[in-house]
Amino acid sequence: MIKNFVRRRVDRLASATVGPLVDARVDEVRYAVGALDCRLAATGPAPRSLRDTELKVFSQWGEDGVVQHLVRTLSPSDTFVEIGVGDYAESNTRFLLTHDNWRGAIFDGGDAHVRFVRRTGLAWRHSIDAVSAFVTRENVNDLVRGAGISGEIGLLSIDVDGVDYWLWDAVDVVNPWIVVVEYNSAFGAEHAVTVPYDAAFTATAAHPSGQYFGASLAALEHLARAKGYRLVGATSQGVNAFFVREDVAGDLWSPTVGEAYARSRIRTVRDPDGSLAYTGDDHRAVLGAMADRPLVTVGDGGTTTIGRLYGG
Repeated sequence: MIKNFVRRRVDRLASATVGPLVDARVDEVRYAVGALDCRLAATGPAPRSLRDTELKVFSQWGEDGVVQHLVRTLSPSDTFVEIGVGDYAESNTRFLLTHDNWRGAIFDGGDAHVRFVRRTGLAWRHSIDAVSAFVTRENVNDLVRGAGISGEIGLLSIDVDGVDYWLWDAVDVVNPWIVVVEYNSAFGAEHAVTVPYDAAFTATAAHPSGQYFGASLAALEHLARAKGYRLVGATSQGVNAFFVREDVAGDLWSPTVGEAYARSRIRTVRDPDGSLAYTGDDHRAVLGAMADRPLVTVGDGGTTTIGRLYGG
């Protein structure tokens, strides 16, 4: 009985200490390899497109390499804002924070990111503020200003799986050189559309599939031009688009929406019970299931439905 009690205590202690220790060691290796890859990339041939620069360290896909290339090319202010970070283990700015010693603020509706930066020591090793808040177009500027950030910054990243278009449209407290925004690949490359604004929007509540969210790449490119930005490309996984302010973009790439668009094959469609369905990447089927959901047509501000615009 005493032996079983001791064993249970040891198991609990091991899970609480060994697990995080292993994660930390793995992250150290990832960081070291990523830093080496960045040095090699800096001495290699000039990339022909944004996708040639992709490299994953702590980002979800290849965003780390893209950010590193843009920062190396542009030399912007060393401050970032990232909205929508989950627990921050995977993010667009974590490598920028640790590798380049940038400062910044991260925002998410939960508190996992707050706990993560404290548990990993990022909160004291680096100048980063983790804010727990559900970000809306009404409060985004006050939240960023409240974190002590305003004016010229190097990078703004928005990935909230929802009203991303409307958040970027509302941001005026900062003037970033580089903007990263997630787009919804299912909406295709032709139509400039976004979900209507709703301050309480969440993709899980908006449709059981979790696929009714965000904006098309064409909609984000339309907004970018209105705000003085150039589309420089999108990652090969069909998730994030990158924009650079025209007054600093220089000779960076300038693809059309069709050239930059990548079809996402990530299988995140969910069943009504919330579990992953592991279905294929048939955008037509996904759109058909959401045929009654409304969309705003960017440019004229009109409204339609997915069914009317895409058929089905």
